[in-house]
Amino acid sequence: MVERASRERRRGSTGERPQRDRSALAHPRNPYGGAKALSDDEVEHIHRTALAQLEQQGVKVLLQEARALFAGAGAQVDEDTFMVRIGADLAETLLSTIPSEFVLHARNPEHSLHIGGDSVVFFPVGGPPYASSRETGRHPGTLADYRDFTRLTQRSDVLHAVMPTVEAQDVPLNLRHLHTIHTALVDSDKPATLFARGHGPVAEQFELVRLGHGLTHEEFLARPHCWTNINTNSPRQLDIPMSMGIIDFARAGQMVIMTPFTLAGAMAPVTLAGALLLQHLEAVAALCLAQIVRPGAPVAYGAFTSNVEMRSGAPAFGTPESMRAAIASGQLARRIGVPLRSQASSTSPTADAQGAYETMTSLMGALLGGTHIVMHSAGWQEGGLTASFEKFVLDVEALEIVVEGLRPVLVDDAELALDALAEVAPGGHFFGTAHTMARFETAFHEPSLFTRQNIGQWTEEGSLDATARASRLHQRWLDEYVQPPMPADHRAALDDYLARRVAAGGSMPES
Repeated sequence: MVERASRERRRGSTGERPQRDRSALAHPRNPYGGAKALSDDEVEHIHRTALAQLEQQGVKVLLQEARALFAGAGAQVDEDTFMVRIGADLAETLLSTIPSEFVLHARNPEHSLHIGGDSVVFFPVGGPPYASSRETGRHPGTLADYRDFTRLTQRSDVLHAVMPTVEAQDVPLNLRHLHTIHTALVDSDKPATLFARGHGPVAEQFELVRLGHGLTHEEFLARPHCWTNINTNSPRQLDIPMSMGIIDFARAGQMVIMTPFTLAGAMAPVTLAGALLLQHLEAVAALCLAQIVRPGAPVAYGAFTSNVEMRSGAPAFGTPESMRAAIASGQLARRIGVPLRSQASSTSPTADAQGAYETMTSLMGALLGGTHIVMHSAGWQEGGLTASFEKFVLDVEALEIVVEGLRPVLVDDAELALDALAEVAPGGHFFGTAHTMARFETAFHEPSLFTRQNIGQWTEEGSLDATARASRLHQRWLDEYVQPPMPADHRAALDDYLARRVAAGGSMPES
């Protein structure tokens, strides 16, 4: 066995354990993407059929400004019905201008994200109206909840951007976007997610990001510093605020993800192929609008095809259908050369085994599909209605394990352990070899939450299951949180703008 004295020598005079290199958590690579749920011919057939549907049936676009942009680019627009028909050749031309890879720039350059290629990034849950913890129970989300989730995201190496983890329902709608983005910029230096709820709210959020990053207007427009997610109104409709969001973000050169919410059996055909076809044609239509506004605008193909529980009509997540859809969506996104967004989600109303298995099923589909952005990967509960603090911590633990599993296997003479193999006789052990002693403290991933105790040790320490330990750990993480530095002049400008816009009444969402 490894001697205690040897452990103390390795730890040094402080007695602290050496830390395993965590750089892979901050900038993960996925060597296992590219699995196939469809043949190449089937991918091509879905793509060509989607283009034909766009040309013959079209999509309904409720915003007149967006219809005018489509018409100016050569699409056929019916102002009486709001239907927009995009020719196949026009769609292919517009899709060809989309960058296959780009960088999303963070306030702290160390947290800037490469989108595309074999990179993969993980974002926490976004959008639930409720928050939940063992201490508080399930309750309407507050700004304090949002701040805590932002701080947990900041301290988690494996989470790469700040999401609107919970709606701050204690803040009026006309001011909510101001306070949430101000919090995201002050309490984190990772890229922030913005609400796309109309021209006014977006302009105010852009200004907060610009001031928080200390950028000129020209510098802000020159490259992406923030992003939003656009959901189409399946089937085949772009509503007013979503169209505004596409236009605003594309015009400003900021990242926008186009995500049809195609639930098979409800807003999409009950067959998986039909749901994928609808997803593809809606995503293509939205992508085309962004490229009309600004050729080369940084965008991503959002895939959220899942199914409903047919007895109740409720959305179902982490299903085998959603896993196959995620893999197939990767093929469709690669067909048009666009970065892919997927998710890790669950229907379970609590942080239990069902929630873990469904989340992992969803995550595996995303990774096998070669996704570049995994949204909702920490804290998603109750089909997206609740952001759970315990689930957040459990998911971060699981993500760290998965990302460590994505690391390549290093093979050289030292790693092959030739000296150790020669040193240990048949039937012996490697505990005390020089090779082991030089590496044992950082050789393996060690979990923060999951236990490897035997039943006796576990019982002596209170028989706490993983969810109970997660409840304690999320409080410890908040206690350990350190706010990232921001130049004093940037903070002053940020606070001043917030105060002025709050005094002026902010901006109401548009619809």
